[in-house]
Amino acid sequence: MENILFWLIFSTPAWTVIGGSEMEQDFTWHLRKIPRVVSERTLHLSSPKFEADAKLVLNRVCGIECQKELPVPSVSELEESLSYETVFENGTRTLTQVNVQGLMLEPTQNTTRKITIRRKRQVYGIDSRFSILDKRFVTNFPFSTAVKLSTGCSGILISPNHVLTAAHCIHDGQDYVKGGKKLRVGLLKMRSKRNGKKPRGSKRSRREAEYGDPLHDTQEELGIRSKGRRRRKESGKGQKGSEGKPSFQWTRVKTTYIPKGWVRGVRENVALDYDYALLELKRPHKKKYMELGISPTIKKMPGSMIHFSGFDNDRSGQLVYRFCSVSDESNDLFYQYCDAEPGSTGSGVYLRLKDPDKKKWKRKIIAVYSGHQQMDINGVQKDYNVAVRITPLKYAQICLWIHGNDADCTYG
Repeated sequence: MENILFWLIFSTPAWTVIGGSEMEQDFTWHLRKIPRVVSERTLHLSSPKFEADAKLVLNRVCGIECQKELPVPSVSELEESLSYETVFENGTRTLTQVNVQGLMLEPTQNTTRKITIRRKRQVYGIDSRFSILDKRFVTNFPFSTAVKLSTGCSGILISPNHVLTAAHCIHDGQDYVKGGKKLRVGLLKMRSKRNGKKPRGSKRSRREAEYGDPLHDTQEELGIRSKGRRRRKESGKGQKGSEGKPSFQWTRVKTTYIPKGWVRGVRENVALDYDYALLELKRPHKKKYMELGISPTIKKMPGSMIHFSGFDNDRSGQLVYRFCSVSDESNDLFYQYCDAEPGSTGSGVYLRLKDPDKKKWKRKIIAVYSGHQQMDINGVQKDYNVAVRITPLKYAQICLWIHGNDADCTYG
């Protein structure tokens, strides 16, 4: 039954009902020309102190109603926000100023859906998360793209060398977090067995494991199971994987990129729009990664549905997957009630649309999960689980970080 549910979630096309009859909708990825974000000048900055504490909830976040009142940013304001800091492995830091070209400014557009006021918590009603326990799934695409940061957050592989995550997982708006200088990324792998003996690891790999939270005691059973629906005792009927239990392979981060809009935004109320960061790994991985995509509007998403997987703190040693419908949106943010707990922050939010050329369904990352936020909207306290959308400008900026120039960032 659980495998059937898994197949339905990932393989069923989107349908809509019009006039009492079912009709298939054509949701497709459409390539579009994106603005150019060009590096202009790089300045050397003093080394960060790496003394900040990672924060799970941000203060003074500009909510839906607040964003409707914001003026359209000028090109110069966007260029300031899209300028970025680069932190290298040795602790040195630079600031790169950018120039934006080919941008068509549009007025802010927001949906007007009615949002239900929720109490302050990150799991709403019945817990609808799924722990991915089957080795056939946990180390294969798309779940294998999820990674764990040594600071306690999650992230997602977007190239052989790069991980996308939330900015506040490594920077609190004023300084880089403790442990950021020796930041590591953990990739899930299957621990092989050699005649019943544990594989011998190098001193280096054992040392790197100390900087994360490796999976020591995952439950030995197959299938996808929702913790919220777990009502029976474990019967011990699970099967041991012949290749052993999943574990983390830890890799040092070589370079960190963070938009200045996040650093500057700590003194303003729009910081959340720039809550994303890119990590360049010291050594490339061999896993299949997920491509970056430009975030469509809610109306162009099958069932308004998003998906993401991360390492929630309340399920230690497990990769946790969830999906839900987006409740509302602004130009830069998705507001939703996907069940999530601390630890999943920084996960890559993705959806599945048709590839126009190959006529197949394809997953792309369209947002970064920022976490649980509370907002004062017209005197009413509301809370959401929020994700930062990949806009054309952000796509161009992240693409620049990956390639080092904008030559490969013309379309997205």
